[in-house]
Amino acid sequence: MPIIEHRTAPEIPWRPAYRMWELAGAKDGISSSLSLSVVGAGAGAPLHAHRDDELIVVLDGILEVRLGQEVYRVGADHTVAIPPDVPHSFTSVGEKAARVLIFFPVAYPFEGTTYLEGSPPQSLG
Repeated sequence: MPIIEHRTAPEIPWRPAYRMWELAGAKDGISSSLSLSVVGAGAGAPLHAHRDDELIVVLDGILEVRLGQEVYRVGADHTVAIPPDVPHSFTSVGEKAARVLIFFPVAYPFEGTTYLEGSPPQSLG
C-alpha cells in the first residue's frame, strides 16, 4: 500500500482559480480515485453528472452545491454524497478558497461524465 505525500502529488490543470492534485488513482494500482482541490472564491464546476458515485469532503471554506433542483451551502467538516447520474454543480462562496477532497469509486471518473452546462476542465477538453 503506497503512502502518498500530498505535497509531491502531481497538479492537474483544471479550471481558472480551481487547482487540483491527484492524490491516488490508477497510477498507484488502485481502482478508485482521490483528489485534493483548492477552489477559489467564485470558481467551481458547472452542472454535470457522473455515471458513478462521487463524494466531496469539505475541509475548509464553503461550497454552494446544486444537487438536482436543490441548492445547499456546505461548510467544513461536511461531506456531499452524490449518487450516479444526479446533475450537480458547485461554487466556492465566501472570502476564502474552499479545500476539498473528492473521491470516486472508479479510477477514471471523467470518462463517464456528461457536462450539462459549461465545458470540461482544461485537462479534459
